[in-house]
Amino acid sequence: MEPYLQTVSLCRYYRRGPHEVKALDNVSVAVNKGEYLALLGSSGSGKTTLLNLLAGLDTPTSGTVALEGSPLTGMSRRELSAYRARKVGMIFQSFNLISHYTALQNVEAALLFNGTPPAERRRASAAMLESLGLADRMTHRPGDLSGGEQQRVAVARAVVKRPEILFADEPTGNLDYDNSRSIAGLLQSLNAGGLTVVLVTHNHEMAQEYAHRTVRMQYGRVTGTDLAGATGGAL
Repeated sequence: MEPYLQTVSLCRYYRRGPHEVKALDNVSVAVNKGEYLALLGSSGSGKTTLLNLLAGLDTPTSGTVALEGSPLTGMSRRELSAYRARKVGMIFQSFNLISHYTALQNVEAALLFNGTPPAERRRASAAMLESLGLADRMTHRPGDLSGGEQQRVAVARAVVKRPEILFADEPTGNLDYDNSRSIAGLLQSLNAGGLTVVLVTHNHEMAQEYAHRTVRMQYGRVTGTDLAGATGGAL
């Protein structure tokens, strides 16, 4: 069966003065539909660069990224925008919430560009926040929320549009132990509901306990792949 999302010989090089930096060097990986895949590596290993290429946020120097056999690398800017708007949800380590918006308005923002009517945007966003235990935080702004609450708002924003695949870039990096465990369990439950999840992390225990499969990266290259027991244990 053809992978849902696949890279072949993917490279992303940058110029830094006279030097060429190989942020990603000849990487071939596949993500199956419904999978929970962890990209594991230390800072500078290339995992976030790979995530951005999979999400259509960056373009490769060479190689291909293909969604269900159709290359993202051949898409126009408009087609890439449509891919991100309709199929992709993103969660970031730094939350990336709009500071002067309420929690509800931050989630609604994800539905502004896909034609969802205003009343439906409000209903769907409120329902998503309620499902994540934030019913009493909808009118709060990010500065009035804890780190764990802010990340839950970010998760709600990412999934309210019902994406096919969720990309999470170090989503527990700024959280304490209890909130990290809560967010990790939340991502696992979303995956159990059918959402494909690609997680970037440097936390080996998190990758092993929650993901189905771990791709290990170092210096822009894949160094190995492990099957992991998604048992929902501690971080």
